[in-house]
Amino acid sequence: MEIERVVVGPLDENCYILKKDKTCLVVDPGDDYSNIKEKIGDCKVLGVLITHSHFDHVGALRHFLTKRSIKIFKKSISPKGKYSIGSFNFEVIETPGHAKDEITFYFEEDKVMFDGDFIFKDSIGRMDLPGGSENEMKESLYLIKEYPKETKLYPGHYDETELGYEFDNNTYIKELLK
Repeated sequence: MEIERVVVGPLDENCYILKKDKTCLVVDPGDDYSNIKEKIGDCKVLGVLITHSHFDHVGALRHFLTKRSIKIFKKSISPKGKYSIGSFNFEVIETPGHAKDEITFYFEEDKVMFDGDFIFKDSIGRMDLPGGSENEMKESLYLIKEYPKETKLYPGHYDETELGYEFDNNTYIKELLK
């Protein structure tokens, strides 16, 4: 699977285009639809994956809603479990803490996760916004800790990282789980 990052909007949100076999999935189309569309190129969009509904992650979603052939994956319509669309196979994991509707998309075959504002490189998502919860963040961290350490994390902001690195080095995670 080829992964392209498009940094969009005033909060520099990471939108990802996942490409395979001339098809693609779009993760968190936060803004700047024209830039996202350019990165999609001639790929057929099969689905849009939404990690949570904060404005900076869904600003360009409306451009995809007009196409009936595009499946939308978000917590309210895609509960935890395994899904397949085209040649993409992934798991939806409920990871509240930053937001009530926060979910993480895990692609086991590629050992990658798209986790929105759950875990960042050397940080975690804010819990002081409406819908945030320190207790839910702890539960989500314990849950995600069970996945392979070499799993690459693609967060909603900043650079990618690895799950093992974060659990070994991230002071925010260490503080919450002590």
